Amino acid sequence: MKLLPIILKRQLASYAHAPGTYLSIALFLILSVTLGLYISQWPIENGGDLQVFFQFHPWLYLLLIPDLATRLWSDEANAGFLDLMKTMPVTTSEWVIGKFLAAWLVAGMALILMLPLVMIANYLGSADNSVIASQFVASWLLAGSYLSAGCFIGTLVCQRTVVFVMTLGLLLTASGLAYLLDALEHQVPIGLIDSLTTLSPTVRFNSIDDGKLTLRDTLYFISMIFGFLAATTVTLNYKHS
Repeated sequence: MKLLPIILKRQLASYAHAPGTYLSIALFLILSVTLGLYISQWPIENGGDLQVFFQFHPWLYLLLIPDLATRLWSDEANAGFLDLMKTMPVTTSEWVIGKFLAAWLVAGMALILMLPLVMIANYLGSADNSVIASQFVASWLLAGSYLSAGCFIGTLVCQRTVVFVMTLGLLLTASGLAYLLDALEHQVPIGLIDSLTTLSPTVRFNSIDDGKLTLRDTLYFISMIFGFLAATTVTLNYKHS
């Protein structure tokens, strides 16, 4: 893993030089704050936490995550670049982990830009910082699980537009699964509903977002991240063997 920091810095530089990165982050932040203030009289009604803002993140990540995932393997789509990389002492795991961490850090930076809301809540004296911290962690874990899925999709197809559309479709399905299950509650067996509910990242996220940072839900997101990254590594090794 000696070259992992180099890969990480290179991918961060790629995001830093892409105007789309700043546009996606700006839209994410603007809509997150605007929607939260529109549906609630925060912080008058509920200034103790930021749930009113974080509850939209499963949907707002549809604007941010596909863009970040699309740029993960944009250079590697060039056959000449891949031939060059085969001559360098870089393992597939280093490439996958380094690129994923760079995208995850960018998503984390977008969340950090929401800190003024935390300052406002603390200034008004009604903030529950432990709950707010769990909401930030929950959102970052959700972003990581979405990014790992997008990272895997990027290894299956080369066209950036296709990667974007496929990632968007997968995340849209994941975000809407809970609502679909609620609609089917009286039409399918309850056991099947419960089983599918436990697989919904939105349900897990909402559980943490309420301030209940459980080990079970945290491990769910971590296992999803490791699973998709492992699948990405195996796919790349197979394609380049």
